[in-house]
Order: sequence, then structure tokens, then C-alpha cells
Amino acid sequence: MTYKNRREFLSLCLKGGVSMAALSSMQLKAMTSLATPAASADGFKALVCIFLKGGNDSFNMLIPQQGDPLAAYLNSRQNLAVSDAIAIDPVTAVDGGIGLNPALSPIAPLFNNQKLAVVSGVGSLVAPITLEQYKAKSAAIPNNLFSHNDQQATWMQGREKESINYGWGGRILELLNQHDSFGSNISLSGNNLWQTGPNAIPFAMNKSGITRVNAYNSTSQRTQDFRQQLEQMFSRASHPLAKSYSDKLDTSISNTEQLNEALGSAEEFTDVFGDSNLSKQLLAVAKTLSVQSQFGVGRQVYFVGMGGFDTHDDQNVNHPALLQQLSQAMAEFDSAMTSLGLSNQVTTFTMSDFGRTLSSNGDGTDHGWAGNQLVMGGAVNGGEIYGSVIEQALDSAYDVGGGRMIPQVANEQYFASLARWFGLSDSEVLELFPSLSNFNQSHLSMFS
Repeated sequence: MTYKNRREFLSLCLKGGVSMAALSSMQLKAMTSLATPAASADGFKALVCIFLKGGNDSFNMLIPQQGDPLAAYLNSRQNLAVSDAIAIDPVTAVDGGIGLNPALSPIAPLFNNQKLAVVSGVGSLVAPITLEQYKAKSAAIPNNLFSHNDQQATWMQGREKESINYGWGGRILELLNQHDSFGSNISLSGNNLWQTGPNAIPFAMNKSGITRVNAYNSTSQRTQDFRQQLEQMFSRASHPLAKSYSDKLDTSISNTEQLNEALGSAEEFTDVFGDSNLSKQLLAVAKTLSVQSQFGVGRQVYFVGMGGFDTHDDQNVNHPALLQQLSQAMAEFDSAMTSLGLSNQVTTFTMSDFGRTLSSNGDGTDHGWAGNQLVMGGAVNGGEIYGSVIEQALDSAYDVGGGRMIPQVANEQYFASLARWFGLSDSEVLELFPSLSNFNQSHLSMFS
């Protein structure tokens, strides 16, 4: 059997299960094999990023309980106001009391057991800014504040857009010299900016776990002929671009095979995870973490994604369902980490494009600014709300219009807290998040 050109054999590889995200590593240097240890790091730690795509209405995750804060909330949120909140008692008391959206009931016990924290009033900031400064444009304002693509990039980069852009997840691996093995940088949601650095790119893994390269591994004569031709093409490549292409494809296939071999001994977590897309992604993360000792790395970053949060319409139906899936999957993942004895070594956190408007458009909300984020793990100083619980009042000193609230915590302060726990020094953190020098506090006290 003769294959006419590279396009045909690439098509066969794709049909056989090699993802485009895995093959996109052809744009960078070859990743070393699973068996090659990366430089050591003290102990093992992993960061698991859950990106809530579309801009989560995260103010509706924390609900005021009484007094003026409750009155302001009901007035601003109108038909979107949530009732029957689950009362929580954070370490630092909140005026008027505070509760969790009932859709978050699966993770309420984690907050009470101090394994979950909330970062409140957080958003993109270059420097502290007041409403007066915002209106007068007399202080630095982040670019393209209410644009999905731009703000997703800002959260993943950890800074304002530059001529060459890399994500802070990939960069922390590089700063810790933990990027040389593909096993340190795994995505369950395809290519993403957060895990990309000058010498780092995520290895894309299917949410079902093991990926089979059927067009390459089958024992049929046709496939054996194909494999022989493929290897001959690899060996004959002489042009630099063709040679690079061949090397990266070969490496992608090799990495996939080695990952499959490692996952063959992974925990099954029978009856732990549900059927939602996010649960399946986190199940794949948990399985990979159960065999992390085979990767020869001291640090890992994982990326999972959940869409649907651009709730301009049908928010009262869609948003609670999304929060239920999120909280259920996070509770399942915590249970899995506890069973593996990795609870203190794995920190899971959320990011999103931005918050949303306090005001209703009649059926949903529009693009906002500040919001709330969740951080989970045994190392987290949980049971606490970090940052500032902004009063949800329209036309307040934080409202730039329509209930778009000025953040009181910079997302870089949030990221710096996670990066310091992961092992970066203060100087490395400042290198990664240069706007921190504009703030009195470089990080939050989420970790001891």
C-alpha cells in the first residue's frame, strides 16, 4: 500500500486518535520522553486550573444574608436574585452575613472543613484605581476590559498583552526548570495560552484518558506498511522544516504511547466521578495524578475547561446548572485527591474571562469586571473569603456603569499567591507578574 503524501498519513494519524493539540507541538522543540526525569523540585506539587469560559456571573455565587447588603443585592439583581443560600461562617466575618448559592452545595462542606476558599472582588488590574480615576482616565485601565478574547488572554498570560505572549502556567514550569518532560504540562481542553511558554507547550490528553493511535498501532498488513513508510519518511527528511515536522510527529506518537502505558496502572475511581464533561476531564486528571511518580517530575500543571458561562439569556436556568456541575466535579476531585493522599500537594483553582453586570438585561447579564474565584486543596487556608466582598449595589463607588464593579484585588495578586505556593521565589513572581509592584500587597495569605 502506498501513501501519496504527508497529508494522507497525517489524516490517518488524526483519525487514529492523535489530537491536533498534540501534533501542534511540531511548532516547538521536541519534548523529552516520559522516562527522562526533569530537574528535581522539593516534593511534588500540582496546579489544576479550571477555566470557566464565557465570563462567570460569580457574584451570584456569594449571597448576602441580611441588612443593607441584602437589600442592595435584591435591588440590583432583581429577577436574577438567588434565594435559599447556604449560610457559611468565614474566618473573617462579613457584614450582614454571607451564603453560598444553593447550586454550590457539594462544595459547602469543603469550605466548612477549610479545604476551600473564595477570592472575592478580583479582576484585571494594572494598578489600584478609583471610580473617579476611571472616569477621568487618570490611572492605568486594563485594555479591552469587556472583550472575551482579550480578557481570556489577560487571565492566562497574567499580564497585559505584549508583542510575544506566553501563559503564566507554562512560565512557572520554565522558571522551576520543570518543563522538559511532556508529563509536567497536560491539558484536557486542547491548546491554551496559559500552559504555553518559550520552551513549554501542553500535551493534549483526551478526557477519556488513554488515546489510541489506531492508524499507527494496528497489526493489519496495511498499517504495518504504513508504519514502515512513515519511518522511512522520517529517516529521509533533509529539509529543516520537514525534519522538524517528522521529529515532532514521531515524538507526539511516542509520548502518547508512553502516557498510555503509564495510565495502564492508574486508579479507576469507580463510582467517584459523574457524567458531566467537567467530571470526565477531572477524572482523567485524577488518573494521571495517580501515576505521577512515573513522570519523573516534581511539578505538574493541568488545564481543564468548562463553557457556557456567557449568560446573556436564560441565566436563571443555565447558571445554576453550570454551578451545580462545577461544584459536583470539584467535590468529586477532592475526594479522589484525598484517597490518593495528594490533597496537600494538589491545588485546584478557577479562572474566567471576567465577572458580569449586577444589573439584569431582562433575561441574563452582560460582560462585567470584578468577580469571585474558588481555590481548593488541603494546603489552602480555607474557610475564608480573601480580598474584598464588594457590596452588590448599583451606582456605588465601585460601579463604572451597569453594575460593572471595579476589582479590589488584582488577578496578578491571585496568581502570585498560587505561584509562590508552587515554589517560585519572590523575585521570580515579580518577573512573572510585573504589575505587582504597583500594589501594596503582592499576594494573598491563602497558604501558610
